Parts: sequence; structure tokens; C-alpha cells
Amino acid sequence: MATFFMSIPVRDAIGFFHDFIKFEKRFSLHTIKAYTDDLEHFSQFLQAQFAVEQLDQIQPSMIRTWMAAFAVQKITPRTINRKISTLKSFFKYCLVREWIAASPAKIIQVLKTKKRLPTYVESDQMDQLSQRDYFSDDLDGRMEYLVVNLLYQTGMRVSELVNLKTTQIDFARTQIKVLGKGNKERVIPISEVLAKTIRLFMDEAGQLFLADSGSFLLINGKGKHPGARQLYAIVKKYLSLITTADKKSPHVLRHSFATHLTSNGAELNAVKELLGHSSLAATQVYTHNSIDRLRDIHKKSHPKG
Repeated sequence: MATFFMSIPVRDAIGFFHDFIKFEKRFSLHTIKAYTDDLEHFSQFLQAQFAVEQLDQIQPSMIRTWMAAFAVQKITPRTINRKISTLKSFFKYCLVREWIAASPAKIIQVLKTKKRLPTYVESDQMDQLSQRDYFSDDLDGRMEYLVVNLLYQTGMRVSELVNLKTTQIDFARTQIKVLGKGNKERVIPISEVLAKTIRLFMDEAGQLFLADSGSFLLINGKGKHPGARQLYAIVKKYLSLITTADKKSPHVLRHSFATHLTSNGAELNAVKELLGHSSLAATQVYTHNSIDRLRDIHKKSHPKG
């Protein structure tokens, strides 16, 4: 029996896909915007170059032409691959909804890219930021101290820390329940010292602003909940004091967390769980930093190094 497919306009399909990743998949706002921007650009390209508006009119050759246009603009292969991934996810969704008979992105191959090793900060440099001397003696300073140390000691993503509620912190078990990508929960242990730091901050913020027990953990000196942009600024400010590395973002602290764990012999599967990675492949990149470190030690210490 033949299967009939109901073709719809590309823009309508993008709208449905947007709602799907927002309300059903619960992707982060950043991811939703990236997917939507890619698809909107692709839709405009199809209309301008091929006068294509219907979903079932899209051919693999059109996708290749779109990729070639990015290459002419000297867009990096890594960025082009991310856009291809967006298309593959979009057409997979359209296939399930039976709007197309086959995905035009299925035969599209990703471009080869150079492996990029994560930027991280040495542990002795991070030890400096565990000292209070770098931070002001007020609620803003204590919040900034907490931001830097939470990111480094837990490996949380900045979006996870921004949305962290006080109810997610279990002081009795010294652990934090983190809500990560795709609404997946994971539990991260914390030290007694960090738990005490969090408790003291919560007490002070509560006294100043009468914060609710289920409110966001982070609160600045004006009683406001900081967003991701403010956290980026905080991390950049303090990493600039201890490192000359080009990158000084919250993700550098996440990379440092993972790199220091693997360098000190942590099992890769355990690091994967702590980071909230969906596959071990994403975690394996941190072993390269460990191997590089061992190679340096061998070269400096072994008589035949």
C-alpha cells in the first residue's frame, strides 16, 4: 500500500520544529535560537536561489550549494558542520511527521575538522582564586567568589548555574542536583568547605533581601538575579588576574574541572556523569590534555626523554 506524504511550506515546518524543540525537547534558549537562525537562513537561501518554498522540493544539491556559500564566506568547517547537524535534526523531525518521503540531508557528509583541545587553567592558578583576597568583602564579592568556585568545583554549565535553585542543594549529603540539557538531572558531590560557603551566602542574602527558600541561589548586591552575561563578565574578570589564555569564559572552568579530574586519575565514565555528557566520546577529549601533561613530565624527568 502506497504511503502518501503531505507536503507543507518550509516556513511552516520550521515553526512546528521550533515548538517541538522548545516545548517537548525543552532545549535551552541558546540552542533554540541557534537552530532557528540556521533554519531561517536556509529557508531564505532556498527562496532566493531556487525559488523553493515547499518542503518536498528540497534536494541534497541545494544543501551542498548552501554549504558552498558558507565556504566562500570563509566560515569555519566546525560552524558549517553545526548547521548541517541542525538540518539533519530538522529533516528527521519532518520525516517522522510524514511531510517528506526521505531526508535530503541524509547523504550530506560533514566536513573534516581539526581536533580542538579544550582550554583550561592550571590547578595552582585556580588555587589562587580559592583565596578571598581577590574578592570584595560584600555580597557582590561573595557572589562572585561563589560563581567562580561553583563552576570550577562542580563543572556546571553556566546555564545550569544561572538556573540553580536553593532547593537543589542538599547540605546533609553535600551534593547538588543539577538540571542539565534536555531536562536531565544529575547529582554532583561538593566539599564540606564549598557547602559551608553556599550556606553562609544564602544566610546573608536571605537576611538582606528576604529571599524565598525556593528562589535562585545567586543574588547580587542589589537583590537581583544575575543572568548568563553577568556570569561571563565575572569569570572573565577573575581569570584575567591569573592567566594569559585567550579564552576566559565559564566553559574554561568546566574544562579545567574535567582536565584536573582526568589528570589525577579519575575514571572517564565518572567524569562523563559529572559533566552530564550523553556519550563518552564528548568526554574523551580531556584525556588528550592528560597525555600531553604526561609527555611533558616524561620529557623533563626521564634521562632519555
